[in-house]
Amino acid sequence: MTSLTSYIKNPRNIGKSMLYRFGAKLPDAPYLKLMYYFQTGKKLNLRHPKTFNEKLQWLKLHNRKPEYTTMVDKYAAKAYVANIIGEEYIVPTLGVWDNPEDIAWDELPRQFVLKTTHGGGGKGVIICRDKEQLDKAETVRLLQAAMKHNFYKNYREWPYKDVKHRVIAEEYLSGEGEEGGIKDYKFYCFNGKPLYCVVISGRWKNMVNDYFDMEWVHHPITLKGIPFAERVPEKPQHFDTMRQLATKLAAGQPHIRVDFYEVSGKVYFSELTFYSSSGYGQFTPAECDEIWGNLININQFDTTN
Repeated sequence: MTSLTSYIKNPRNIGKSMLYRFGAKLPDAPYLKLMYYFQTGKKLNLRHPKTFNEKLQWLKLHNRKPEYTTMVDKYAAKAYVANIIGEEYIVPTLGVWDNPEDIAWDELPRQFVLKTTHGGGGKGVIICRDKEQLDKAETVRLLQAAMKHNFYKNYREWPYKDVKHRVIAEEYLSGEGEEGGIKDYKFYCFNGKPLYCVVISGRWKNMVNDYFDMEWVHHPITLKGIPFAERVPEKPQHFDTMRQLATKLAAGQPHIRVDFYEVSGKVYFSELTFYSSSGYGQFTPAECDEIWGNLININQFDTTN
């Protein structure tokens, strides 16, 4: 819930909250225009989008393929991705349930990860390092709350509209529950090619984001005010492998982000994301928004019908 202080500091938060609550029946285009203003303070140009964020909003409306629902489903995406790059890159699934109350605790190992299949941005993720110490009732409560979150309703991210809300348990990857957790390697792909990789360190504490091009040149970019590390991260051992896999998974897409982990010398697929920060991320330097926008080709779409 947004605090009273945040309303005072940014009155647009009032409009955002009202839109969340009462905007369900609004068509997608006017809803996105309002949300874009409340989120960024800027007018959304859907007729001639130029920036990265504007084009992500445009793609929400004009790039809709049935397979996208499978691609963003944390459970269904595993089979989809394995069919393209191989089963060896998939984090093993330990169980899947329609209701958090049905989780088969006795069948789970001492360490595991629980997540909702329709979530994103770290929402609905529970990392268990010791099942004996886990507050199961609180875990169920947190997951039930996460099950109610709706990315389509709140952000009009079309691929999530028909994703079945479930809970999956996955194999625990070494380092996930440690302070800061394992690093994420997120490849921003434009017109089927990975061009940038952001390394996310300290996701659970003191998070930093570091942006690199495909030559591993560090770019001093920040998004949503998240700083980059004081010490530039080293190039991961399997960077080239991750880049090649991202290329396969991004084929035919005007824009998609392909995420991986590298743990104990092994690469694991994480998720596919069509709308980074749901198209509301604020870049520093600001011109990065337009530079990245120029990399997305939307001229391939026929919007006359």
